[in-house]
Amino acid sequence: MTSITRIAGRPDIATIIDWAAAEGWNPGLDDAGVFWASDPDGYHVLEINGELAAAISLVRYGRNYAFLGFYMVHPQWRGQGLGWTLWQSVLNGFAGQTIGLDGVIAQQENYRKSGFAYAHANYRFGGVPNCAAPKNKEIVAIDGGLTDAVSAYDSGFNPEPRSSFIRAWLGLCASRQGMAWIVDGRIAGYGVVRECRQGYKIGPLFAETAEIADGLFQSLAAEAGDKPVFLDIPGPNATARGLCERYGLTPVFETARMYRGPAPELPLDRIFGITTFELG
Repeated sequence: MTSITRIAGRPDIATIIDWAAAEGWNPGLDDAGVFWASDPDGYHVLEINGELAAAISLVRYGRNYAFLGFYMVHPQWRGQGLGWTLWQSVLNGFAGQTIGLDGVIAQQENYRKSGFAYAHANYRFGGVPNCAAPKNKEIVAIDGGLTDAVSAYDSGFNPEPRSSFIRAWLGLCASRQGMAWIVDGRIAGYGVVRECRQGYKIGPLFAETAEIADGLFQSLAAEAGDKPVFLDIPGPNATARGLCERYGLTPVFETARMYRGPAPELPLDRIFGITTFELG
């Protein structure tokens, strides 16, 4: 048996996302290209005899922060320590900076053993809200002319600016739509909805007030029609939970936001929807 670890190529990302779909993570239809554009060197695989056996991503945002995701072993190769081998290979090369992740309950103790500390719970809510887009002139579709402003606004909700990711995330395609709330020429909130293997996900959903978050949610959820909508919220934001309950969304599963290194101070009271569990 011959094993190698290497940086994933673009075709590998599609395979990794198919694995994520098989695990029930419900990726977006166009996630592969967006994730790849965010950090082409941030995806790693372990091969056995030329076949992918394990994967992990460690996407860098700025100089001092990275987010870990897509930590998976193909069912054929589980129980042989291959995931741990890849984990050590990738994380040993990333020392001194903070790393974040959203860990499923079953893996949280293993993450603690690797130096990750619990910060807070996150919850995925899902349901069919059947929303109609509100008639509000302050809500506008995000086009290329707003990308820089949205990226600057987004930087206030993350440990490091992530302009490369945001430009890709806002890229115009049929399966996703971004909306911003503009007040006196200033962005006061924004969100993105994207079509997924099942229904639609909204993420991020960042807003200055609960009213703005509610209006953006309605506008984004209207894109889904009568299909399910999923929203991932930080547990400490009780107002976000209230928004979900108001539109008939119920809990689907729970993760834990964990950090290795100093935990960033994020405005969780204004984060009504996490961008993605895979990339933060």
